[in-house]
Amino acid sequence: MSDYQRPLRLAMVGGGQDAFIGAVHRHAAALDGRYVLVAGALSSTPERSRESGAALGLPPERSYGTWQDLLDGEKNREDGAEVISIVTPNHLHFPVALAAVQAGFHVICDKPLVPTLKEAQELEAAVRQAGTAFAVTYNYSGYPMIRQAREMVRKGELGSVRKVIVEYHQGWLATEQTGKQAEWRTDPARSGPAGALGDIGTHAEQLTTFVSGLSLAEVAAELTAFVPGRPLDDDASMLLRFEGGARGVLTVSQIEIGRENDLRLSVFGTKGSLSWRQEDPNHLLFDQLDRPRQILTRGGPGTGGAANAMTRLPAGHPEAFIEAFANIYRAVADDLAARERGEGVNPDYPTVSDGVQGVEFMTFVLESAAANGNWVSLKGSG
Repeated sequence: MSDYQRPLRLAMVGGGQDAFIGAVHRHAAALDGRYVLVAGALSSTPERSRESGAALGLPPERSYGTWQDLLDGEKNREDGAEVISIVTPNHLHFPVALAAVQAGFHVICDKPLVPTLKEAQELEAAVRQAGTAFAVTYNYSGYPMIRQAREMVRKGELGSVRKVIVEYHQGWLATEQTGKQAEWRTDPARSGPAGALGDIGTHAEQLTTFVSGLSLAEVAAELTAFVPGRPLDDDASMLLRFEGGARGVLTVSQIEIGRENDLRLSVFGTKGSLSWRQEDPNHLLFDQLDRPRQILTRGGPGTGGAANAMTRLPAGHPEAFIEAFANIYRAVADDLAARERGEGVNPDYPTVSDGVQGVEFMTFVLESAAANGNWVSLKGSG
């Protein structure tokens, strides 16, 4: 059995040259010294994959031309990779993740989990059968003040939740774009059936349920492709109904000029409300009935154990995107260490089931939009 107190041996699929998110994952994995990158199949062609591996200092024999070669090569090595990080375009998530799980690797996969609900359910069943760890990098759930908000909701400091509003607005696809990042995200063959909905809408949905603790019951949606000729949505608006009667509004857009990475969450209860912005992630606004507003600061007075466990630096030293990703990677390492000690499985990170929930959400939003915004019941909502 492996000793998970040492750095875990990590292999990466995708994330090679010119891939923004691959570098983010590598920095996050390295931040706490819990992983060492030992192998990769980093690009879409064998030549570029080997070039990317060489640029990162991987030995030639572990800079693989294809992901299939990587899995075959690493599972047969005594010092082979234990965790596979998947940072490819969406259409490759399913075949790579399924093969990795079936080969006994632990997996950290970017979102959305897979393009279709059938694939999501098949992958979840494979993870359950294999007993391996599987994380989905909904990285915003790794922000300390998001953990603080979740803890406050759970403790009843807002009373009963009545309404949740989440907005994720960008402007980088306001015109027809070229380049690697834009091309695959607007291509149904690589992105899947959703554009902005899959790319950032799944983040918004996960954040909504993660903090509020509510379960979605119904959705009514409108999807739009504003850029002429674009085959996938670049703007979406949704009304949400939660089990228990709470309501929500979720909007995402990638065509709003001037918006950068403007993710905002507000949760309103019977006793108070919380508001958070990703572009000011170290502060959480807390409003209570007939009391002055409180601004809680990451690492400052009034934060609880959940937030402090995700905090690395003292208050006033900015801590954000990379660290939130790193919190997911660290939580996976903690989970594997606990398993090794025989302490059971208690993952403190988004799992394959959270990924399935995101694909369910995406599927039923597409169904509602195709039905001119009719209300659609989510699976299992009754």
